[in-house]
Amino acid sequence: MVSETIPAAARATAERLPDKVGLIEGGRSWTFAEIYRDARAAASAYLARGIGKGDIVAIWAPNCREWILAGLGAHIAGAAITPLNTRMKGMEAGDILRRSYAKLLLCTHTFMGFDFPAMIAKEHLPDLAGIVRLDGTGPDGWDAFVASGKGPDDPAVDAAEQAVTPDDICDIMFTSGTTGSPKGVLHSHGNLVPLFRAWAERVDLQERDRYIIANPFFHTFGYKAGWVNCLALGVTMLPMAVFDVEAMARLIEEQKASFIPGPPTIFQSLLQGLAGQKRDFSSMRVAVTGAAPVPPVLVERMRRELGMENVVNGYGMTEFGAIAMTGKGDSPEIVAHTCGYALPGVEMKCVDDAGAEVAAGETGEILVRGRGRMLGYFEDPEATAEAIDAE
Repeated sequence: MVSETIPAAARATAERLPDKVGLIEGGRSWTFAEIYRDARAAASAYLARGIGKGDIVAIWAPNCREWILAGLGAHIAGAAITPLNTRMKGMEAGDILRRSYAKLLLCTHTFMGFDFPAMIAKEHLPDLAGIVRLDGTGPDGWDAFVASGKGPDDPAVDAAEQAVTPDDICDIMFTSGTTGSPKGVLHSHGNLVPLFRAWAERVDLQERDRYIIANPFFHTFGYKAGWVNCLALGVTMLPMAVFDVEAMARLIEEQKASFIPGPPTIFQSLLQGLAGQKRDFSSMRVAVTGAAPVPPVLVERMRRELGMENVVNGYGMTEFGAIAMTGKGDSPEIVAHTCGYALPGVEMKCVDDAGAEVAAGETGEILVRGRGRMLGYFEDPEATAEAIDAE
């Protein structure tokens, strides 16, 4: 049976590939069995604090191992997560913490020169019971938090994990708020796991890959197309907290990275970094790009100079996740000028103001439906009714 919850997918991979390295960070590595076991220990700590099904935990941190364990551990305990953008300031973070009723915040102490706990110190957060510093030591640090539970073999973890269903909420992802106040997008395990399995098949993500996850975990790309897919498929993760072209180049060479997503500027930077240097990028296989115009000449250079046998482009949104992708072997013109075609289980059409389909090449509004569609906006029935109709 195909696993359709995040915990079930992680468990299945831990059982199937227990000794395979699943994550490499800072010169250390962890197997899939160790990742799953460590996440279960985190789940026990959540349960010890009374956090389980129906509760929300917020994660405010750059890409790192503890972020993955905090997220997966919450899912195993039956809770949902609310990722916070690391560029947010105190008022923005406080707004989302309040509106999501987050019971616990897991964050780094400092990042990019900002003290996260200090930024929200004056915010009114009536539901927040505590803060765990993922990079901290002492009583409020990550290790102390995990030690407050009963460990990975806690029977309460078994019961909580078995109670997680595909219909359960797995996250509230808040939109960027470019057209107003950010809206909380509700997704379930059942509309996340199968959709991104289809995404992985389209972009040719394989078990043998080593995936540099530079896309932030607070975004669908780094979270769902990133570490969740890696856990589900058995792909080795190489998380990057901050993009740096030289650090990425070293990671490619040292860890034989083969799968790299990101905007075109990442690949332009790698090509510039190659100029006049002898770098071994022979391991690179797949590039997933988008979010900005992709010139055909860049696609050609990525294939010729970076050795990318597969360069793909796509389209998605927080409310739906992944919608359309180009495929392996598509021409540079198709990759550069289109977002491909709908993923399996996804339907799209383009309509005019009256709702009638427009002819190919005509401008219109894209309508989409399928298994990736959000359940709705959190506590916002009016906005939900505007976005989702009977079809």
